[in-house]
Amino acid sequence: MRAVVCRAYGPPEDLVVCDVPDPVPGPGQLLVRVHAAAVNFPDVLLIAGKYQIRIPVPFTPGSELAGEVLTAGAGAPFAPGQRVFGATAVGAFAERALLDAASATLVPDDSDLASAAAFGVTYRTAYHALRSVGQVSEGDWVVVLGAAGGVGLAAVDLAVAMGAQVLAAASSPEKLELCARRGARATVDYDREDLKARIRELTDDSARVVIDPVGGRYSEPAVRGLARGGTFITLGYAAGTIPAIPLNLVLLKGITVRGMEIRTFASDHPAEANRDLGELARLFAAGTIRPYIGARFPLADTAAALRYVAERKVLGKVVIDVF
Repeated sequence: MRAVVCRAYGPPEDLVVCDVPDPVPGPGQLLVRVHAAAVNFPDVLLIAGKYQIRIPVPFTPGSELAGEVLTAGAGAPFAPGQRVFGATAVGAFAERALLDAASATLVPDDSDLASAAAFGVTYRTAYHALRSVGQVSEGDWVVVLGAAGGVGLAAVDLAVAMGAQVLAAASSPEKLELCARRGARATVDYDREDLKARIRELTDDSARVVIDPVGGRYSEPAVRGLARGGTFITLGYAAGTIPAIPLNLVLLKGITVRGMEIRTFASDHPAEANRDLGELARLFAAGTIRPYIGARFPLADTAAALRYVAERKVLGKVVIDVF
């Protein structure tokens, strides 16, 4: 089979597409013919050796996929021919990949495989942050930074579905227009406007939650824009810089700063994770939520897809079309 291979840590352009042996499913695993795989910012960090964990090289990157079951290992409750989607640490950017049956879900009949591939990681991250960490309620003002990116647009979609009022912050009119189409009540261009002042003005000084997958120079003004007693949730650092927040802001405003990391959330909070995943699956099955796919690339152009994500050009999700 053909697969994308990271032979040494480095930029996307160092990846190669080559023939590798087909993986063999073990007990509880599925061998899936991959039709679509989604790109996430951590994929860029993994191939560079800069993520929180390091995968030994060589490896095939990619953590989200959707496709058709070819073979089910012992104890895996799926049958060949069924359409499934799910997440895996690595291996999705290939013609065939392994999925643990426990992490696989049947694709709804009315969903295409690209949408299914794009649904998992970013929407789980955003929903855990909104539902369990931020405890967002109907009518709350939620500020989303990087609101047109993968996690950001997922947070916009889900917060709107939860009945919250969304202030979407992004870096261009095109990105903000997309957020407005997805239901954001207000928008701010944080590269051209005073983010703190606009948050306070547009929410009438009542922003209760900030979702921040970006970091860098945007985090501190977002903290300053929070209402008293609000919650700031840090999810990642797509801007490339980890911010330093003055602790006197936390003290004087009585705010809470929380972190949420998708790899460990389920083990740290199993009851909340199971509840969230059930609710999220029902939203997807009902068609209430469908990801916005802003760009698609063939498997041979996976490096270009990763570069597109690395340079924050993406609107919504980027998908690799394998078959």
